Amino acid sequence: MTLLSPKIGAARPVIRQLDEAAINRIAAGEVVERPASAVKELVENALDAGARRIAVDIACGGKALIRVTDDGCGMTADDLPLALSRHATSKIDGSDLLDIRSFGFRGEALPSLAAVGRLTITSRVAEAEGAQIAVSAGRIEPVRPAALGAGTVVELRDLFFATPARLKFLRTDRAETQAIAEVVRRLALAEPEVGFTLTDHSAGEPRLLFRAEAEGGDLFDALHRRVARVVGAEFAENALRIDVAREGLRLQGYAALPTYSRGSGVAQFLFVNGRPVLDRMLLGALRAGYMDVLSRDRYPAAVLNLICDPQRVDVNVHPAKAEVRFREAGEVRGLIVTALRQALAGAGHRASTTVAGETLEAFRPERPAAAGPGPASRIYQMDRPSVAAVARSFAFQAPEPAMPGLAEAPAARVEAPAAEEAHDRPLGAARAQIHGNWILAQTESGLVIVDQHAAHERLVYEKLKRQRDETGIARQALLIPEIVELSPTDAARLLEAADELASAGLVIEPFGGGAVAVREVPAILGKVEAAPLLRDILDDLADLGSSDRLQARMDAVLSRMACHGSVRSGRALRAEEMNPLLREMEATPLSGQCNHGRPTYVELKLADIERLFGRR
Repeated sequence: MTLLSPKIGAARPVIRQLDEAAINRIAAGEVVERPASAVKELVENALDAGARRIAVDIACGGKALIRVTDDGCGMTADDLPLALSRHATSKIDGSDLLDIRSFGFRGEALPSLAAVGRLTITSRVAEAEGAQIAVSAGRIEPVRPAALGAGTVVELRDLFFATPARLKFLRTDRAETQAIAEVVRRLALAEPEVGFTLTDHSAGEPRLLFRAEAEGGDLFDALHRRVARVVGAEFAENALRIDVAREGLRLQGYAALPTYSRGSGVAQFLFVNGRPVLDRMLLGALRAGYMDVLSRDRYPAAVLNLICDPQRVDVNVHPAKAEVRFREAGEVRGLIVTALRQALAGAGHRASTTVAGETLEAFRPERPAAAGPGPASRIYQMDRPSVAAVARSFAFQAPEPAMPGLAEAPAARVEAPAAEEAHDRPLGAARAQIHGNWILAQTESGLVIVDQHAAHERLVYEKLKRQRDETGIARQALLIPEIVELSPTDAARLLEAADELASAGLVIEPFGGGAVAVREVPAILGKVEAAPLLRDILDDLADLGSSDRLQARMDAVLSRMACHGSVRSGRALRAEEMNPLLREMEATPLSGQCNHGRPTYVELKLADIERLFGRR
């Protein structure tokens, strides 16, 4: 017996017009996913109203109470009923949906909230009487007078009481509170000149969860202070200033040093014209900017704002407005990647100050040995080479003669200065080598401990990359071209990027239908399985619009060569070798971390060392 689909009935379905209440509840499901969504919409309305102080009060994770108070321009008694009408807004006139310069523009937030909760709006325009309107599950009450200073108070109680099924899908009060706090933090980063507070009233006595005073002064100074307050003082201390403009696009903000990385993307804050976004293309570009200095299991930390003409970006992609679409996505990605790489290269040998802090923490005797992986052990791990690989690599370590294509030993490159003359240099003067791996250098203000293998590995790697860039990428022609069968759509997408791939050493041609012929591959990769490589590149093109897959694989080969061609643990170094190594680190970009993202040196200030011995 064949069962009919439950969607197919005996009678013809009747088309009917839904009532206004049902329409609003359905629409509310797109705009208001959870309490944090409601907070986001209300705070953005306050910012669009020109508020300079915004207070957010919540209870029970926002399920029982959300109240947003601002000192913005306010609304009149005549405005209040109109504000509760769907698609009524003061932010656009509808003539150009690509010229959007405000957070909100659809006019959906307030009617959506009013459809699923108990909403009260109290507002007053300067030099006018205050007014209040209340609505419960879509039923609007008459406007009545109210006492209020200039500004607006929007109070939402019993969220989703009109759609109780939605309540079952909300998380715990604690989880919803954390989501609300994250929304407020992101908006606080977007508007450093605005003051924010977030208070929880769940347990009787109000509990202040977040506070950020309005910052004044220069844009970067204000943002730096706000970043220190929201993301943390350690991030602000170890962040590089980004301010790059190209082709009508501008990227501003702060990006952390590679050695200040995180185990997840929790410290990645991206904005487009001040609007917080969670865009895959932008996140991929951020990742690509750090591709050469971070291992795959680490995430960069950054607060970046992309500024462009609103006509070049479409923010009307999703009701939550978290996704955007760029007219020139390639130019945007290129700007972000280039700006980050230039900033990281300009940092030279600098490493994050947290490395020294974690080192000092490891020295403290009261730290329990069984406390689990702490900061000093959790950050950087690299694969240990095999015994055979170690044996082969010692051939690269002899000062004379130098191996072709690899960096020479430090003593063969630079004449070592006298130790006394190097104390004022950033990495100081070498004083000793201990356990065959650690160089101890004395500076004017403390002590530097250098991992000789990690440091030299980065120096060799950078030299290999320079050689590759100067001479170009050598290609290896395949005796028999490899044919890869793809769908016509995938083949067309891949062939659109053929010129870009050819510049990276991969030459492809159409072979009829959905087939692609691979004729040349980068010589440095050796034997390549073309089909998996092309499919990986296709995944990148579909997800991000571009691919760094080839570049990453070639860099990985150079990284392995540098790893095996650098001085290793156990090799004794003389002072005339150690000091040139320190000088070259100071002159080489990215030398503060090795190819795997772990630090190459630790600097301990004299005051920190004295404190270890109880002398301070």
